[in-house]
Amino acid sequence: MQRPALPFATPAAAAIRRWVLGVFPRGESGIDYDHPPGDPGLFGPQSVTWRVHADFPGMLAGGLCALMLQALHPRALAGVWDHSDFRGDLVGRLRRTTAFVAGTTFAGTEQAQRLIRRVTAIHTRVRGETADGVAYAADDPELLTWVHVTEAYAFLQGFNAYAGLPGPAGFGDRYYDETRRVAEALGACDVPADAARVAAYFARVRPELRYDARSREVLAVLRDVRLPVPGATLSRELFLGAGAALLPPWAEALLEIGPLQRARHRACASALRAAAPLFRMALPDGVAPRACRRVGVPVEVLRDFSGVT
Repeated sequence: MQRPALPFATPAAAAIRRWVLGVFPRGESGIDYDHPPGDPGLFGPQSVTWRVHADFPGMLAGGLCALMLQALHPRALAGVWDHSDFRGDLVGRLRRTTAFVAGTTFAGTEQAQRLIRRVTAIHTRVRGETADGVAYAADDPELLTWVHVTEAYAFLQGFNAYAGLPGPAGFGDRYYDETRRVAEALGACDVPADAARVAAYFARVRPELRYDARSREVLAVLRDVRLPVPGATLSRELFLGAGAALLPPWAEALLEIGPLQRARHRACASALRAAAPLFRMALPDGVAPRACRRVGVPVEVLRDFSGVT
């Protein structure tokens, strides 16, 4: 398939492209977004999900916000603590998560289902006990729901904050209703299907959450992650701050985020909001535009809610 020309308008956009491709190199996932022609995948171009997940700044900041939220759940965190090399390969973990979300969103149907089957198989091997002796399993439907809801909430908040594309009334509810199909395919249960139910879900789960020694260590590793790109420290601080700015107030309180930190996070959010158009300029050939070409629709639909049905 012929690739589009990449006439970057500014050196800044070219630098951002180098940064993105340095952190998330192309081709490593093995996912083919160009075939089979006409296959809409699990969502398709009429979905809200394609529009939300096509926005790189919102998705990266949202993903980091979701990690902060997930670190507050002792049983969910235990699986990461016991079964992953988060200290030595956090970037690899971020890349794998990004590939799963991108693949289940924008790849063809069979490839998306294959990704779900692969992750489901991995989950069957992740089990143990928390530091307090409470049993956990990654395929526990309740934990799968927690991981999904934190991600969906954070991705939607990231889109609202950084995409510069106001959605129509109720589009957030539509997003929650669409994306729960992936969580349910993984085995999640009672997945909230709209914003009101998401808020009620968080209220119900909050008594289980805590900010303990393990949470602190995981988030310290996240704050110190070494990105394999120039300007790693500055860009890391920008996205971490912009991600933290998406946290709900109850999570800010639980994470002991004070007024000075909150002000810094808001400043990072403002900076990312200003830079977001450059990211769109720098990435005209990402997986979402490729999916659009696969199904024969113009890439402009990703910035237009009129086609949502």
